[in-house]
Amino acid sequence: MRILVVEDNEDLANSLKKGLEKEGYFVELAFDGDIGLDMALSESYDCIVLDVLLPGIDGFEFVQTLRECNVQTPVLMLTALDSVDDKIFGLSSGADDYLTKPFDFRELLVRIQSLIRRSHILRGEVLTFKEMKLNSRTRKVVVKDTELKLSRREFDLLELFMRDPNVVFSREEILEKVWGNERETRSNVVDVYVLYLRSKLKPFGYDKYLETVPGVGYRLNTEE
Repeated sequence: MRILVVEDNEDLANSLKKGLEKEGYFVELAFDGDIGLDMALSESYDCIVLDVLLPGIDGFEFVQTLRECNVQTPVLMLTALDSVDDKIFGLSSGADDYLTKPFDFRELLVRIQSLIRRSHILRGEVLTFKEMKLNSRTRKVVVKDTELKLSRREFDLLELFMRDPNVVFSREEILEKVWGNERETRSNVVDVYVLYLRSKLKPFGYDKYLETVPGVGYRLNTEE
């Protein structure tokens, strides 16, 4: 899972990155509000950890803009501003949680896990593409009343594509989102598993929608 940390204190940001990566997350950093917002709008993240007092736009404007652009990524504000008014304003701006500095990393981790879990529930358990339904809770995929027997990686790969149809994912992004820190040693592992998944979809004619984008990666093309 991917987390964006927007924090201008580079020592703190790098410490958070190190701690979260130990827990299996892939973490990207931004030390400026404007840069962080560009990243949040152009990339897909499972959670954003956001400081308020930033160079460029501040955290309040950041999350307001994010919501105005209909990006619903969970946002945890992590800031030294600890007044009740600041907390109310932050949550009213669109943040999902608010944690003041100094903080215990264990509490931060639990709050992030809770936000991601809640987000996945709110996003819905069942994803649909034509006559194919994927249930993220039961981890079952059914096509035309026939259940597909998918391996763990095949399921995670299909879920990735179905959650963001038509989005082109590079091989590196797929490795980050599907394999996380459990990296395979084979350089062509993504291509191999896309091939496996296509073979499972082929009897239903759905393999053609899992497209290769030359020089970039793969996407689930939902357009006829």
